[in-house]
Amino acid sequence: MSEKMVTPKDMKSAIVKGIRATLLSSGSATKVELSEKLGISFPTISKCIARMEKAGEVFSAGLDDSSGGRRAQRYAYHPDYRLVATLFLEKTETHYTVYNAVGEVKEKGLCSGLLQDGIEMLARQIEALIKRHPKIRSLAFGVPGAVNDGRIIHIPGYERFQNFDLKGFVEARFALPAIVENDMNAAVLGYSDKLELCENHSLVYLYFGQNGPGAGILVNGKVVRGSTSFSGEVSFIPLYDRRNFQQAITNPEGVPAMQDDIGVDAVSRLVSTFAAILNPNAVIFCRDEVTEELLDAIVTRSASYISKEHLPTVAVSDWKEDYLHGLKRLGLDLLIAANDD
Repeated sequence: MSEKMVTPKDMKSAIVKGIRATLLSSGSATKVELSEKLGISFPTISKCIARMEKAGEVFSAGLDDSSGGRRAQRYAYHPDYRLVATLFLEKTETHYTVYNAVGEVKEKGLCSGLLQDGIEMLARQIEALIKRHPKIRSLAFGVPGAVNDGRIIHIPGYERFQNFDLKGFVEARFALPAIVENDMNAAVLGYSDKLELCENHSLVYLYFGQNGPGAGILVNGKVVRGSTSFSGEVSFIPLYDRRNFQQAITNPEGVPAMQDDIGVDAVSRLVSTFAAILNPNAVIFCRDEVTEELLDAIVTRSASYISKEHLPTVAVSDWKEDYLHGLKRLGLDLLIAANDD
């Protein structure tokens, strides 16, 4: 298979993305610093900076400290030049937030559950956001289902979105780059990014929520999606002869019941399974779903299935906060990479 030819436009785009990322991470930089950091010639950096300054994307941040010679001009990124909108879709509500390039909130709010309202209602919400914030340049969506390259391939209870290419629809409709992510993948990414964990960290984030159980899996700092983007769908794991995980933790009323002995055993078997297969550093639970007593019971029961020395640390966190942070991180990364044309 022949490699894709790199065009001058591709080169220019890569340089601009590098400048954006460097200025946003460092706060400001001189042309010399950008040239050294990116490995790009000083004249090329100068031309790009001139174009970006003329467009209003970067601005002069004053002169550098003197080192005996002529003081160099420092440049910073204009945080409001580009915005990103994130939307996380749940059964009864949709959370949306508009951020600038440094992650400052420009608007946030709630609207009805767009998964139930349908695709056109979702499109109208996006249109309204773009009308209020014309500088939106990328969109990030979180959904309670398995996603394969922007297509929702498994989302029980929401037939209108089943096998729907949300990324393709949004990009065609609004001519903006979009990313669509599974809610648990976004949550585990957000948890890791928020705590600035090291790259070789491995985590499993468990949530039992209103759409059935799911897991976000991070191995050596990378989200695991699997060959068909179905990883983390733990409800299907056949932990017992006649019951999968979801059936085992669900009471006759259809509500997760992890406090009873069967629920504790099912979760403990799942934790032990992850310990034996992935050996993660930690398993994270949503703090609204567990108590200290329940966690103690899970740790004790898990130790009956696998040696305690190999069990992961058990921790709790704010799932919604982690989810929102993960979507923000994905959206900002896309914002840096997005082209203006």
